[in-house]
Amino acid sequence: MLNAARLVSRRQMLGAFVAVAGVLAYSAALGRTIRDLCLLTPPQTEGPYYPVQDQPEKDNDLTRVKGRPGRAAGQLIYILGQVRDEQCRPLEGALVEVWQAAASGRYNHPDDRDNRAPLDPNFQYWGYDTTDQEGRYSFKTVLPGQYPAGLFWTRPSHVHFKVHRRGFQELTTQMYFAGDPYLEKDRIFRAIPPDERQRVIVEPEPPGHEFEPESRVCRFDLMLKK
Repeated sequence: MLNAARLVSRRQMLGAFVAVAGVLAYSAALGRTIRDLCLLTPPQTEGPYYPVQDQPEKDNDLTRVKGRPGRAAGQLIYILGQVRDEQCRPLEGALVEVWQAAASGRYNHPDDRDNRAPLDPNFQYWGYDTTDQEGRYSFKTVLPGQYPAGLFWTRPSHVHFKVHRRGFQELTTQMYFAGDPYLEKDRIFRAIPPDERQRVIVEPEPPGHEFEPESRVCRFDLMLKK
C-alpha cells in the first residue's frame, strides 16, 4: 500500500510539473507573439516638404477645403490605425500629423515650386488627428501621386507621418502602398532594413458600408518607443 501511495504521489507531482511547464511554455509563446505584433515602426526621413505655411483647416479630412464646394481629385482613401507602445498598450492623446502630395504628385510647399504638376485647390495637403481612448486615429485623403525626385529616381506614392506623445520618442515615418511600381527601387524605402519594410506598407482594402463605395481603406498602426 505504501508503494502504491508513493506511486500515486509521484504521478500527481509529475502531472503538476507538466501542467506548470505547459503554462510557462504558453506564456512564453504568447509573449513572443505580442512582441512580434508590437514591433516598433521604422523611422524615416521627414523630407523637404514638412508644412511651413498655415491653412484655414488642420483637421483629419484632407479632401475638402473650407470655403470651397469641390472635393480633392484622385482616389479616395481612408487611413485607419492605432498608436501603441512596445507592450501593445493603446496610447490615448497622441498627436498624429500627416502631410503628402496631391494626386498630381505636387506638394503645397515653397520648395516644390519647380514641380510642373498642378496644385489642387480642393486638397488640404496636411492635417492632424488626436488618438482616442483606444489609441485610434483616422484620416480621409486621396492616394498621393508619384513624382520625380532626381535623376532616374521617381518617388512612389507615400504619406508622411509624425507622431508626438508625452513620455515617448517622437516618430517620423512614411507609409507606402503595396504594388506601387516605384517602391522597390525607392532609395528612402530601401534604407529601411529588409525585415522591417513590411511594417510601412499598406494593402488598400475594399470599404465597408460606412465608407463611400469607390473609396479604399488603409490600415496603418504606429508603435512608439519610450
